[in-house]
Amino acid sequence: MLGKSFEQMSAQLLVSYRTLCRWRDEHEDFRHALEDAHALSQAWWEETAHAYLIEHKDGERINTGLWSRSMAARFPKNYSDRVKQEISGPDGKELVKGINLMFVEPNGNKEGQ
Repeated sequence: MLGKSFEQMSAQLLVSYRTLCRWRDEHEDFRHALEDAHALSQAWWEETAHAYLIEHKDGERINTGLWSRSMAARFPKNYSDRVKQEISGPDGKELVKGINLMFVEPNGNKEGQ
């Protein structure tokens, strides 16, 4: 099932996606087989795209924008353009440890006094 997603595989095998997930979680060998299938799927998509990267007059051409989005969705670890940014203080310390709220009455007295 070259290049197929897990959803496509489950449909073609007439097995629910939830069943595939349950089998994956319960059976280590099946989990490894699905991981291998995922790697083979990525290789299939890369080979397919590679075959069409050079455009030929009047020949089939790949839609590079669609291919790029598909690869980022299918294999985000390798193809995503997203950048994760974290904000921290000096030396990676927290910027804020906590927030204290104090309610003040309009006349300036602290509540409860």
